[in-house]
Amino acid sequence: MAFEGLSEKLQGALRKMTGKGKLTEQNVKEGMREVRMALLEADVNYAVAKDFIKKVTERCVGQEILSSLTPGQQVIKIVNEEMTQLMGGANARLTWSSSPLTVYMLCGLQGAGKTTMAAKLAGYLSKQGKKPMLAACDIYRPAAIKQLQVVGEQVKVPVFEKGTQDPVKTAQEAVEYARYYQRDVLIIDTAGRLHIDTELMDELARIKETVKPQEILLVVDAMTGQDAVNVAQSFNEKLAIDGVILTKLDGDTRGGAALSVRAVTGKPIKFSGVGEKLTDIEPFHPDRMASRILGMGDVLTLIEKAGEAFDEHEVDKLARKVKTSDLTLEDFLEQMQSMKKVGLKSMIEMLPGMSGKDIDVDENAMKKPEAIIRSMTPRERRNPGILNASRRKRIAAGSGTSVQDVNQLIRQFEQAKQMMKQMTQMKGKGRMRMRFPGM
Repeated sequence: MAFEGLSEKLQGALRKMTGKGKLTEQNVKEGMREVRMALLEADVNYAVAKDFIKKVTERCVGQEILSSLTPGQQVIKIVNEEMTQLMGGANARLTWSSSPLTVYMLCGLQGAGKTTMAAKLAGYLSKQGKKPMLAACDIYRPAAIKQLQVVGEQVKVPVFEKGTQDPVKTAQEAVEYARYYQRDVLIIDTAGRLHIDTELMDELARIKETVKPQEILLVVDAMTGQDAVNVAQSFNEKLAIDGVILTKLDGDTRGGAALSVRAVTGKPIKFSGVGEKLTDIEPFHPDRMASRILGMGDVLTLIEKAGEAFDEHEVDKLARKVKTSDLTLEDFLEQMQSMKKVGLKSMIEMLPGMSGKDIDVDENAMKKPEAIIRSMTPRERRNPGILNASRRKRIAAGSGTSVQDVNQLIRQFEQAKQMMKQMTQMKGKGRMRMRFPGM
């Protein structure tokens, strides 16, 4: 999980404070000393950590404790609020051009995941009803253009490329092409370097001057910690960036970049990459991230992810089937597919109290039942009652499992079906939205 070490240390320091019946100025200062150490170990910029501790301490010492909260809870509330402000306060949305075409220019160093993020952003905007196009302006890295074409095809977004011609000319032609074919968003994937140099910056400045992008978005690797902040500062000085996209927030990142980049550059974090899939992109919400770091969960993001995974009409259809006992193994399979979209571990980590925990979740747990159901004929899935011994033996062989595994799945399905039927018959509970138990 992102910020696992930081979450654990911060929660430990705050637990010591919340365990006291009454907080004194000395208690607060001792607790804040541990919080500062946790921040510095997470590679947060020293000046940023110092200023953060100063603000929290001043508020805690001079704060009138609310009657509805214990002193410890009030400290957590203050830390949460200040951490939210540190990361930008509120979600910074993309801005849009008044003309029919909005151009976004992505820049960053090599290895930050810029090309993949360009496709992720294009896919994300497609789901918002936009018609994006990608432009390949990285002519130096081997296979960079081919990579953009591959990921572009995966998210069903066209890619404009002109081989190794001058990237500035390619960007200009991409704008004209996008306008002609009535695309409303153009995302330009620019070249990166292993380190910042004058040649790179000059090229990016020329592209900026030529196409006049609505926003310049800097892609930085969150796992590089304080280096990511230094990179953001350098790019901002040269190009006046409009926002930052953090990649690899799902990895073993210490958190320094997310907590420092806004304070150092004054530019907001707009998106975060939270996985390797092209759908693993999230708008960055400072308040939700602060809640995750402090172990308070992120229920809003969890609800949004569930809403994307579970189709409203399918849920209603499933509820009707439960009431009429028409539930089938095909429905069981569909629900498993929806759960896989969200990811079991990521869902658990968003629950209050689970952030920063060492959660051992087998993401492959659904592979075996999925293989078993897929080895059945459509008739068998719709009517499990016809599964005699010979059919179960054939299904086990076809799925690479044992007959016992097949029997166990059928037994669990029948139990779940019966339990859900009983729940829908309960009176006075209102309209029920059903999910398969244990999933």
